[in-house]
Amino acid sequence: MDWLRQLPIGQYVDTSDSGPASWLQRLDPRLKLAWTLAFLVTPILAGPIWRVSLVGLLLLITCCSGLPLRLWGRSVLVWLALALLVGSLATMLPAGEASATTLQRPPTELRLAPAERPGSPAPERLGLTWELVHWGPLQLGPLPLGPIVVTRKSAQLGLNSATLLFTLIHSANLLLLTTSPEALVWAIDWWLIPLGRLGLPVERLGFILLLALRFLPLVQEEFQNLLRSLATRAVNLKSLGWKAGLGLALAVGERLLANVLLRAEQGAEALMARGGRWLAPESLHQPAASAALPTVLAAAALLLLLGLRLRLGAA
Repeated sequence: MDWLRQLPIGQYVDTSDSGPASWLQRLDPRLKLAWTLAFLVTPILAGPIWRVSLVGLLLLITCCSGLPLRLWGRSVLVWLALALLVGSLATMLPAGEASATTLQRPPTELRLAPAERPGSPAPERLGLTWELVHWGPLQLGPLPLGPIVVTRKSAQLGLNSATLLFTLIHSANLLLLTTSPEALVWAIDWWLIPLGRLGLPVERLGFILLLALRFLPLVQEEFQNLLRSLATRAVNLKSLGWKAGLGLALAVGERLLANVLLRAEQGAEALMARGGRWLAPESLHQPAASAALPTVLAAAALLLLLGLRLRLGAA
């Protein structure tokens, strides 16, 4: 039942006790934040080759990060399985048919080129076929499923969904796994300095983000406790039916929200009772002098990635 503790999601893990920190942990948090934004923004309006390349690059960075395998091995397998599942469903589901529209020109203007010689076969249709795979009709027990048609549009939709889901989740998880909350808040505050000059409360927003990151382990702990309570009561979801199962899921979600709000209220009362006061991110995190070579290489690689997106991203 302790699978959440074995699968760190959105939690910073300090590996200094087991050995020297990896180069990804020692990298400047501002560069790591910029790289994460690049992984999140560059897939927009990009082609399938660029999306698949980003997934491969993210896996390469993860494997060469120097982090222990126990920190990212299981989570990568979970994200890949989830992305493949979502991509397969998006590929096999119907992508929709083109709506019937009126002809802009009269059909009498359509002229077919005559054959070169009498009796020669008609010219074949040129261009790519619209349907890639056609399976069916299928039968699942007493229910007919009909044919499963994979078209170019549905295949592109499945590829975009799978790659975007994996890139979104794993890039953010890798950032939180290798960056402490104080360092991340300091990096966001540094990038938002121009907005602070316009009068926006940038430092207070960073402090709110820091509190939200601190509450992530508490949410996972409450969810773990609720799952453990269901396991000790030997709840059989198959015997409940879909109505009772849905009611149980809603009850668990309601209890999870109530426990999280109770934890938040207790944390606020403890902060006020101890005379808590707001501190600037600079007082919570003192940026250490990072190595010059990894920083320069990471910045150059980021610029190269953006340049390749502008030139080859549509492919």
